[in-house]
Amino acid sequence: MSLTPSFMLPLGTAAPAFTLPDAAGVTHTLDFSGKAPATLVAFICNHCPYVIHLKAHFAVFAGRYMEKGVQVVAINSNDPGRYEEDGAAGMLADVKQYAYPFPYLVDASQEVAKAYKATCTPDFFLFDREMRLVYRGQYDASRPGNGKPVTGADLAAALDALLAGRPVPQKQLPSMGCNIKWKPGKEPAY
Repeated sequence: MSLTPSFMLPLGTAAPAFTLPDAAGVTHTLDFSGKAPATLVAFICNHCPYVIHLKAHFAVFAGRYMEKGVQVVAINSNDPGRYEEDGAAGMLADVKQYAYPFPYLVDASQEVAKAYKATCTPDFFLFDREMRLVYRGQYDASRPGNGKPVTGADLAAALDALLAGRPVPQKQLPSMGCNIKWKPGKEPAY
């Protein structure tokens, strides 16, 4: 199990726009209307042990913040040609099994992952009402086998501060997980 850290896109970066289908083929567009007090974009997949470690917790966590008006989307940018379980059937199974309350989108071209400079799964990007990056980093300090409970504490601290109108903590640690499974010849240079 290789461990890849997130790139740590500079804070203040504008959210890259996208329109992507979910695994059932329904198209979703990132909402830039300013209606949501926060937007969370999570790069996940189905097979990565680091995602498997937190996805049940993340489904509940995301639902709790969606009830507060937060826009949440998850994106799978992995090449299903290399990892069949990351294809549409596996994604639909995860949506059902974990009752994902958010759209789980397919980035078949991998261009959205590149726009966000996503490098690993999971990789989290939190944007404010103006769609400027205020947090990128780990969900919490838990990893498979390290004995720490999955809490979402780091991401929750950022979300809670943003929703309360307080500064988001500036100490942000990178996500750690499996590298995104790029299509041959599509590996980014960042």
